[in-house]
Amino acid sequence: MKLRTIITGNIALVLLATAALPTMGAAVIYGAKAGSKMRIEGTSNIHDWQVESPFIAGMIEAGTGFPTEPGQAVTPGKVEAKAEVIILVRALKSIEKDGKPYSDKMDEVMWEHLKETENKKIVFHLTELTVKEAAKTKDAPFVCEAKGDLSVAGTTKSITMPVSILPLPDNKLKITGNVSIKMTDFKVEPPSPKIALGLIKTGDEVKLIFEWMLGQKKAAAAAAK
Repeated sequence: MKLRTIITGNIALVLLATAALPTMGAAVIYGAKAGSKMRIEGTSNIHDWQVESPFIAGMIEAGTGFPTEPGQAVTPGKVEAKAEVIILVRALKSIEKDGKPYSDKMDEVMWEHLKETENKKIVFHLTELTVKEAAKTKDAPFVCEAKGDLSVAGTTKSITMPVSILPLPDNKLKITGNVSIKMTDFKVEPPSPKIALGLIKTGDEVKLIFEWMLGQKKAAAAAAK
């Protein structure tokens, strides 16, 4: 009887001690905000080209080690983070170098090659985030490396790219980055539309450049998600 009492008492003490231990901080949810930009740059035998979307949807769930404050003390290494980045294919429009609209016809050709009818979105799922360098000042970004799965035109490939995370006032984040990919890796045939003087041949490699603005969601809204 005494042995049972001692064991029961020890179990109770362990449970109380466990409850008293500090728990990991809850993840902070950030949602996409206005002011974002997704740009794709490519080449052709006629001239270089670029398309842009002024919208980037999605969210980030920032966990332990994720830089959320300007100049925050962060140890380089892997951090806890989940993210989904979404670009609507129809939001991508061709532009001149000065930002003016370029060609509705080029937009239609691009959407067709991206199989927009069946695949409305370009999606990136973050699988791993590593802080490479902590911010040198409160106004400087954290230099990171992101790994994840990029889905384009119905094909998904794993990619790795450098990203910079800049915490801003009012619980906001600015995340920038770029990566070069080949269209054929995603089973996208480089467009080659006919013109009066011949055939436009588009280069296979394109560069994706993004600037993603996010804002911290309120606790109630984040809990309901």
